[in-house]
Amino acid sequence: MAGSAPEGSQFDARQYDAKMETVLAGEGEDFISTWEEVHETFDVMDLHENLLRGIYAYGFEKPSAIQQRGIVPFTKGLDVIQQAQSGTGKTATFCSGILQQLDYQLLECQALVLAPTRELAQQIEKVMRALGDYLQVKVHACVGGTSVREDQRILQAGVHVVVGTPGRVYDMLRRNALRADAIKCFVLDEADEMLSRGFKDQIYDIFQLLPQKLQVGVFSATMPPEALEITRKFMNKPVKILVKRDELTLEGIKQFYVNVDREEWKLDTLCDLYETLAITQSVIFINTRRKVDWLTDKMRARDHTVSATHGDMDQNTRDIIMREFRSGSSRVLITTDLLARGIDVQQVSLVINYDLPTQPENYLHRIGRSGRFGRKGVAINFVTRDDDRMLQDIQRFYNTVIEELPSNVADLL
Repeated sequence: MAGSAPEGSQFDARQYDAKMETVLAGEGEDFISTWEEVHETFDVMDLHENLLRGIYAYGFEKPSAIQQRGIVPFTKGLDVIQQAQSGTGKTATFCSGILQQLDYQLLECQALVLAPTRELAQQIEKVMRALGDYLQVKVHACVGGTSVREDQRILQAGVHVVVGTPGRVYDMLRRNALRADAIKCFVLDEADEMLSRGFKDQIYDIFQLLPQKLQVGVFSATMPPEALEITRKFMNKPVKILVKRDELTLEGIKQFYVNVDREEWKLDTLCDLYETLAITQSVIFINTRRKVDWLTDKMRARDHTVSATHGDMDQNTRDIIMREFRSGSSRVLITTDLLARGIDVQQVSLVINYDLPTQPENYLHRIGRSGRFGRKGVAINFVTRDDDRMLQDIQRFYNTVIEELPSNVADLL
């Protein structure tokens, strides 16, 4: 996994950031310039209306630090080097940048994204497809271990974007199943991981087969010398976007996870915990507005008292619900990330992540709601099999350990 600490060593975020700075600073500003512009909301980025619809439908409410800096230079066609920890929203940054620039009338591959593993390529394909849902984007993941013939068939039928691993992509280019003439945008995701896996020669071979006039984006948690060599060779006046973590703290908050294995088991797990929830005031975080409504209905159908709030409700309704929650007349609040930063209820001592956040930095905004002003707080994360990677990313991002939930959870509150 990108950016992970060597076995047995302590991952020191500050030291790591300082090192990244030094490496990039030594590159000479004639080659790399820094991009300082920050866009606080998706609405001010001048994106297609249908792309915005996709971004909001996916559950993003507010851009993460890298999205605030990274989407716009990408949409302007600039070469970019973006450096940020795993899981900070890099994928949605370059997906949005690509989706903004495609010509949807032209059913040819216009953007190529390379990733180090099949799983990551498939994950990127999923995000690209979801964000581009209203644009009717056609995306295909070209990865090893799948039928070559099927890949050829799909590519010949026509797609806008190919996401893949170097081996299979190179194979498709060489067979001319993937035609390169319309490709105008090339992204290397997790470049450090890609190079450490020995894909360097293959990446160079792929570059040789792509058009001369090409926008290049390199996304990486660390910038080893080989990655900078790639940027020197193939990039034209790239802009650098370096996202440092804030001084983050989760002190005083006990964090646990519950293995729920499958999404459909979360509801029963939550209902089992309900009596514990109602002892104190608790907030339950969900990733999409629609699911907030769904869970609220399900809980009420089982005679559990809950309130809910999300961005589709008008301000007046939200204010009333928050007033009830603050006064303590409602004890369990179900909500989305939109309100993670706005809930400052002193009595909240339990936060449940029914869904893990889509970006690690939102984890702090969510669970930082509990245990304020030196009181103790507890955060419980529901983790399905698909969430393992995100749980790892969160632990590394905050240099913290999340343990399995003990049976005496009520005693901790």
